[in-house]
Amino acid sequence: MWRVTLKELLAHRFRLALTALAIMLGVGFVAGTFMFTDTIDLSFDELFAEATSDIDVVVRADTAFIASGPGTTGEMQRIPESLLPKVRGVEGVADAQGFVQGYAQLVDEHGEAVAPQGPPTLGVSWIPGELSALSLREGRRPEHDGEVAIDARTAKEHGFEVGERATVLSLGPPEEFEVVGIAGFGSADNLGGSTLAIFETETAQRVLDAEGEFDSITVGAVEGVAPPKLRERIAAIVPKDVEVATATRVAQEQAGAVKEALGFLNTALLVFAGVALFVGAFIIYNTFNILVTQRSRELALLRTLGASARQVTAVVVGEALLVGVLASGIGIGAGALMSYGLRALLDAFGVSLVTSGLQLLPRTVVVSLVVGTVVTLVSSILPARRAARVPPIAALRDVEPVRPLSLRRRALGGAAVTGAGAVSLAAGLTGAGGGLALVGSGVAITFVGVTILSPLVSRRLARWIGAPLPGLAGVPGKLGRENAMRNPRRTAATSAALMIGMALVATFAIFGESVKASAGAVISDAYRADLALSANNGISPISPEVAVELRRLDEVSVVSEFRGGVFRLPGQRETKFLTAIDPETVEEVLDLDVVEGRFEDLDRDGVFVHEEIATERGLSVGDPFRMEFPETGERKMEIAGIFEESRIVGSYAVGLDAQQVAYASDLDQFLMLNAAPNVPLAGARRAVDEVVEGFPNVKVRDQAELQEEQERQVDQLLGLVTALLALAILIALLGIVNTLALSVIERTRELGLLRAVGLSRRQTRAMVRWESVIIALFGGILGLGVGALFGWALVTAIADEGFSELAFPIGRLVVFLVLAGIAGVLAAVGPARRAAKLNVLEAIATE
Repeated sequence: MWRVTLKELLAHRFRLALTALAIMLGVGFVAGTFMFTDTIDLSFDELFAEATSDIDVVVRADTAFIASGPGTTGEMQRIPESLLPKVRGVEGVADAQGFVQGYAQLVDEHGEAVAPQGPPTLGVSWIPGELSALSLREGRRPEHDGEVAIDARTAKEHGFEVGERATVLSLGPPEEFEVVGIAGFGSADNLGGSTLAIFETETAQRVLDAEGEFDSITVGAVEGVAPPKLRERIAAIVPKDVEVATATRVAQEQAGAVKEALGFLNTALLVFAGVALFVGAFIIYNTFNILVTQRSRELALLRTLGASARQVTAVVVGEALLVGVLASGIGIGAGALMSYGLRALLDAFGVSLVTSGLQLLPRTVVVSLVVGTVVTLVSSILPARRAARVPPIAALRDVEPVRPLSLRRRALGGAAVTGAGAVSLAAGLTGAGGGLALVGSGVAITFVGVTILSPLVSRRLARWIGAPLPGLAGVPGKLGRENAMRNPRRTAATSAALMIGMALVATFAIFGESVKASAGAVISDAYRADLALSANNGISPISPEVAVELRRLDEVSVVSEFRGGVFRLPGQRETKFLTAIDPETVEEVLDLDVVEGRFEDLDRDGVFVHEEIATERGLSVGDPFRMEFPETGERKMEIAGIFEESRIVGSYAVGLDAQQVAYASDLDQFLMLNAAPNVPLAGARRAVDEVVEGFPNVKVRDQAELQEEQERQVDQLLGLVTALLALAILIALLGIVNTLALSVIERTRELGLLRAVGLSRRQTRAMVRWESVIIALFGGILGLGVGALFGWALVTAIADEGFSELAFPIGRLVVFLVLAGIAGVLAAVGPARRAAKLNVLEAIATE
């Protein structure tokens, strides 16, 4: 039977080519994702290992946990400079140097602040001697106040050159420095995409507000002294709140923190790869199903020659196994190209990540082969079982080889599967447990259920879609419509893959439009401020000096600062976010719907919590509430109030006094302000703009501009999501091409007869194209309907998180449908040309 399987595979190799291509693309996405993220992980491992290669021990402040994520400064509490001579005096220490780092942002020659999307903008001190992780590329290292060196990547991309002047933004007013050097971080051009403004130690302490302090002390050991032994000796002479760690451990922690922060990227990319494979599974199923129908007499002949039903099943499954293995193997090679494509795609959307040489780990090969092969095998099981039921008599005369599933049984089965998917989806969205896994399985099961049900409506919908064609396109349009209506099961199966892609695109489009509508509602409902100020990229912090300057303006009556931070509840590993607010001014710029308590009572030990959190944990004003901060550890706080509006400040808010106690940084995330009484907003805006001119990283927005900016960010994210879904849609279009090509082969005699009675080559091509358009529009309409339901469910489920507005982008959805029709035309090009080139006499003679 294996010999038969190989011969069948070779005989139908061209019919299976597009199926193999679909598998290859899906597996390539999986392999490319693993290669891309493994390369990033290795890059950071190597980067931090190289940076600490000459360091043996690091002395730093003790910390409860490492903080990372939006709204965090990435800074720890500092240690006193007076520790340095004590460390240098420890036996076994060859050299010890203090190190300072903090927020510092460069301004390019055009007056624009250099602001990468994601990585921080850092100011650091250049450690003298061999302990420095920095390597000079051009010029010299900074040695005096007023001098700065810049990382090589930033210098190249933004035109900084040795000898020029550069403005640096930090905690104080903007300051100009002379660029004296261009440096790399080890062998890399910078630190993982971060910008580096590098100063000599005393200048760094002044600029980064660390006079008399260090962030850490790096220590090199005398030859022959092991780092663990030196760590023990230093630990014995430092205070209890100071930690002494080996450089190896510090490098691992730093790399681990970065990789953990980027973990979402790996998960997201694998989800999109899974979507591509899921779409490919429908194509595989449809292809083998059609092949079984076309080969019914051939399979029946095997039965008459003595082959058992199990052996016939093995032939079909064996073909799938070989196709899956070969296509998966090629897909691993394609994954290398896709990994570069993913990097280019993220770069295009402003997400730049450091990478080294491409990494292909054994895990990637094994997972890719297994996933591709298993998906192919599973997708072929039902067609294989169908092949086993072909009766031997089918080899002797034309009979229906296998009776299709009755419409009644299909309706009952499809309804049951769709219902199970809806239950799983609802459970995942409402937080009943399982979360993302339940949502994913619910979506997949729902798609399967809708695919089972779609033949019930495909004939009527195809008739409706093709109704204008006889009048518009004449005979080819009418024949194309009839062909789409003739086999509703095939039409539905062919369009299923495109339906999935369109449904997901529509879901995200509806979600994005709802996010924009909800953001607009927040601005109109909760914003009392006239103007808002934040960094150009919306991520970087801004100097507290901006608020100081704005308060000096007569045209401004209120300036309110907002700062970000993270904390953990004692005994939990999950990191939560909080917002630090000014209790005296917050209610003048925001309406947070206070339920209980007063912001005026928000002292250094107080915390406001959202109403839902208070209800869930049974909290009331005056109750104790313990919080663990990364820099200062656990603190006993007190519930000072409960509020309802969480869409701006989140679920937890503390006062600026509490923030200054708990965190090392005083950087602002954004500011809100009001114009003074009797001062026109335009006049206040001009005064504010004059102040902000000195801070190029700060952008001023009124309420309308703020809403436009948020809409732009949502559209950018939707663009990235749509680009990642493009592969799944491409695979779906390959499915239409494959089905039409197989359909042309199946209808060879029919096409020959049509040509014989006068149908021209041009009309034949048009007929196949119109059939493809109807199939594509059927999948598009079905996908938009399913996507609308998914979008509604998603927005409804997260309404409590601030996404209260449900909005449908009708114009964009219509564009998607039109594009589906155009894609149908493109998908039909190859099959239509093949149909038109058939030899009429040979086609008529075909059995």
